[in-house]
Amino acid sequence: MPPHRGSDRPRPERFAGLHHVDSGTAELAENRSDPGGWSIRLNGLASSYVHVDDPTRLDFEYMQWTGHVLDVVAPPRSPLSVVHLGGAGCTLALYVAATRPGSPQTVFEIDAVLVRLMRQAFGLRAVRGLRLKTMDGLEGLRSLPDAYSTVVIRDAFDGAEVPRHLTDVAFYREAARVLTDGGVYIGNVADTAQVREARIDAATALEVFANVAMIAEPGQLRGRRYGNVLLVASQAPLPDDGLVRKLAGGAVRARYVEPSRVRELVAGVKPRLSPS
Repeated sequence: MPPHRGSDRPRPERFAGLHHVDSGTAELAENRSDPGGWSIRLNGLASSYVHVDDPTRLDFEYMQWTGHVLDVVAPPRSPLSVVHLGGAGCTLALYVAATRPGSPQTVFEIDAVLVRLMRQAFGLRAVRGLRLKTMDGLEGLRSLPDAYSTVVIRDAFDGAEVPRHLTDVAFYREAARVLTDGGVYIGNVADTAQVREARIDAATALEVFANVAMIAEPGQLRGRRYGNVLLVASQAPLPDDGLVRKLAGGAVRARYVEPSRVRELVAGVKPRLSPS
């Protein structure tokens, strides 16, 4: 069931086409072979895919993996407090709102014009529990009290790269501070076949979190392709068995790299320290 209040419905067809936003351009395009499906491209790069009739649809592989993590960190249908760093079409926020009604969620998106466009196109103002704030992700985290949220998701990019200030030790300390006891951090990394950025990111996260795992397509971990790597971190033990089962039954092949193996993969990798 769509997570919107009352009769307020998304109407992206009114906003189809190219728009100028603070960070460049945003394009909304209907997928004519998938009625109800809309692509959002930022500066020409695929950013989000929103299905207005079925918000539980996650078409990007890394979003499917994120959905699996969200599914196992709390009992089904129970509300889950989530902070999102990076917004665009708010696909994951809509997924949480649909699968866990009543979940309090905060999305920090730095592009004010993009926030307004997405609110209007996808009826985000009417989504129960969802708040959108025009703010940089690190600034947004710093504005929150300790133990504020069960999950923090970083899905923010400057072009094809995660902004550097969202990848250093200071950032991870803020993320850990905002999380509740046993809370989970999820970070999306777009990486090369050598998985260099994800390894640096994992080494940095391990400076703060006791447990860090990775999720990726098996071919990427064998050095065969460019793609997304998901980091999953917590001070508490991660739900390894539940994640392995979810990923094994998913539509996209994925490998779960458990924390002990991640420590081996990042041995000798220098963490990204904060500017002095």
